[in-house]
Order: sequence, then structure tokens, then C-alpha cells
Amino acid sequence: MDNQLQDRLSLPYGELEELNLKAKEQRKKRVPIGQIQEERLKYLTDEKRIKAVTVMFSDLEGRLHMLDYDKKFLVKSFDNLTFDGSSIRGFTAQRESDLRLGMDWNAFYWAPSDIFGSGKVMVFGEVIDKDGSLYAGDLRAVLKDYAEKQYASKGYTLNAANEIEGFLFKGVDAERHYNEAAGFEYVNTGGYYHSLPGDSLRLFIDAAAEAQRAMGFENEKDHPEVAPSQFEINYGYSDVVSAADQIQLYKLICRQVATKMGLSVSFLPKPVVGVNGNGMHTNVSIMKDGANIFWDPKGVEKMSPFAWDFVDRILSHGNDICLLLNASVNAYRRLDPHFEAPNQIKASATDRGSMVRIPIGNERSARVEVRSVGPDASPYMALLTVFKTGLDGSIADIENLRNAPRYLPDNIYDALANFRGADWTTELLGEDVKNRYAELKQASADRCPRLLGSIVKAPEVLYHHEVYNQFLWNRF
Repeated sequence: MDNQLQDRLSLPYGELEELNLKAKEQRKKRVPIGQIQEERLKYLTDEKRIKAVTVMFSDLEGRLHMLDYDKKFLVKSFDNLTFDGSSIRGFTAQRESDLRLGMDWNAFYWAPSDIFGSGKVMVFGEVIDKDGSLYAGDLRAVLKDYAEKQYASKGYTLNAANEIEGFLFKGVDAERHYNEAAGFEYVNTGGYYHSLPGDSLRLFIDAAAEAQRAMGFENEKDHPEVAPSQFEINYGYSDVVSAADQIQLYKLICRQVATKMGLSVSFLPKPVVGVNGNGMHTNVSIMKDGANIFWDPKGVEKMSPFAWDFVDRILSHGNDICLLLNASVNAYRRLDPHFEAPNQIKASATDRGSMVRIPIGNERSARVEVRSVGPDASPYMALLTVFKTGLDGSIADIENLRNAPRYLPDNIYDALANFRGADWTTELLGEDVKNRYAELKQASADRCPRLLGSIVKAPEVLYHHEVYNQFLWNRF
């Protein structure tokens, strides 16, 4: 189709990076939101080459939803964007379905047109209930509110960066066709750090990394991972809400790039048995008055008592929160120490089978790494869980808490029982949201064999929440 007459916005990658980094700097400096809103609306009004604004939000399980609003309509009606919440799993019932989307003008992105289409910009939205309050089922809004209150009351800036592993498989929609194909087919069998410059895995990593760079991710390194056809593209620290948004964008970029190449990306925690699974190692730290308060050059592993209390609270609630960090039936295949995955509720500077690791750091980089997070967990729920547990949870009276012989559950049913029975998860999410989440996880579990066995079963893939669609779900 000839679109030469359309004259839609399509910017070079270098210019995209400049715009996105400027917006990121505004978030970091906490420029008043009223000023940001005024700037964005003026930009949208003046930039005639923009046709639509893609508004993004996530459901309770972390599935990303996107709506394209005509630019002119959005500029006039951005404060009254309604949608049917009953159509979103885990949101409202049909009898109380009306919800609104509010614009988080801080989370505004210019995206590469060769991947997302020309003439568009992207912004994250916040779900607003009928009474004008933040919707309790929108974990992004809950996380943002929690982070802002920590800053206002204690001066804490919550920072995070996630190392997200994925697999690249042959064919488009490989997860949805898993049953027909009887498995996944690798595009590369090279392994850790090894990929020839022109092969499919390397070309995919290069293209995805370029898109992330253009969107202001501030990349650090990228490489093939240990398992065949596995990859990881690392990027820098951000405030906790931006970090969670970047997880959603990371997975979206990877899926888009792979599809354009006729391939599929999978963020299932363990799509193939017998090789390393996919993790989403979650690195967190807290700043106050410009200083990293996890750092103490004289502390154990050069970490402050404050940081160790943070770790101890996470270990104390390790079983309570496992379902929030490992959200699918398939996730429990990954928690196998034979493949560098954590299943022990302990903290260590060296043992990669530990739930929490203390990486080597300095005054700037000292951090806590929660290794038990699966890449299919909701990023907003996972980061809310880690920070709120680390700051507000209780410390159990367990001898040698940091190295006691305790283990995470090895199946979703035990994780569900722990989650339902814990007072802490009620305090963490509220009773209503906790019950909704438990019901969703129970429904997913009941569509899969109760015993995992040694082979990845088709229902683990087909009812996996990131590839969920109404057609598959209703065929059960």
C-alpha cells in the first residue's frame, strides 16, 4: 500500500533516543506533573504528523493491553476515556463494568516506526474507578502510589532493574501452536555468549537492543544465554514504576521484532526441559538524599543493616509471596537448582540456588537481587511485592534465617495454599484483589495436569497468561 501521501511521524533512532532520554530525565528530576501534561498536550497539538496515541495498561496478571485513540480526540477528551472493565480478566464484574483511563504523562514514549508503525506515540495509563479513585486491581497504579508515599514520608526513591531472559523459537506464534508442533524448535544451539554475527539469534538481539536503545532504556550489555536459542538484553536502573513499564516494553519489543523475522519469543519460565529456564532476576536498591542506603563498606558483604533487614523480611515471607513472583504452572519447573535456578529460601553472595543473592557492589551499585522471579509474573505485582515486603513485612523468629534449610514450593498448588493462608498477602494486596488473583491462578492450574512430570504439557503453554486468548480459554 502506497502511503507516501500520509506524511506520518517516523523519526530516526538517534532522535528517538534523545526524546525518550529527555522524558526519562524529567521523571528522575520529578518535574511537576502539571508541567509535563501541558508540554505533552502542546506537543500532540503542534505535531501534525501524529495520527494516534497508543494508551497502555496491564490487567491483574500483568497482561499488557493497548488502545489506539485518535490524537485529536485524545487531546480533547484525555480526562474522560472510558472502557469496559468486565472484558479484562481480573477486573470488574459485568454489572459494574465502567472504568476510566487516566494518562500518566510521565510515562510517554516515542517508538520506532519500523516496529510499532508510523504516526504514533505511546503512553501508559492508570485505571480509575467509578468514584474517581485509583482502581485497586491496577497494580501499576498501586505500585506508583506506594512509591510516591515512600518518597513523601521517608525520602526513599525505590530503584529497580530486571535481567529478563527469553527464548527465540522458529515460526510465528510458536506458543499457540505448541500442541500441533509437539514442542519448540531452536533457531540457534550455540549457548552462552556464542552466536555468529549473522545468525538469527544475533540479528534478533541486535534489532531488539537497537529498539530499546531508541526508547531510552540505556542499554548495558546483551548476549545469548546458557540454553540454546536463549537471550538476555540488559539495561540500566530506573525508578520502580519506570522499571516495571520497561519490562512490559521489553517483552513487547522482543515479540514485535521476532514476529517481523518470522520467529517467536517465549518468556515461559521453562519452555524446554533439560536446559536452563528463563528468569527475571530483580535487582533493587533504595536511595535517600542522593545516597544508596543499601551500601555500607563495613557491613556484612558491604551491605547496611537496613539492607539486611530488607532481605530478612523477604526471606521471612518467601513462601507467602512465591505465587506473586512465580505466577504460572510452568514457573515451578524452573525452580530447579540443577539449572542455576533458585529454590532455597536463603541469602547468599555466591550460591545461585538462593532466593536472594547479594551481588558484588560499590557505593553506587550495591543492591539486592531477588532471583526467584519468573519472567511471566506481572512486573507491577512483582516489584510491589519485593519492595513492600522488604520494607513493611515482618522478620520471622527463625534460627539462622538467612541460611536455614527451607525451600520454595515445587508446584502451583502448594504456592496457592501458602498464598491464601498468609495474613501478609492480605495486607499486601487487600482482601478483594488477593481473592481475585487466587481465583485466576486456581483456574489456570485446573486447566493443567496436577503433576508436572518430565515433559512440558500443552496446557502449560496454551493457558499461559501471556499468550492467553478468549478462544483458547473458552475451548476448555
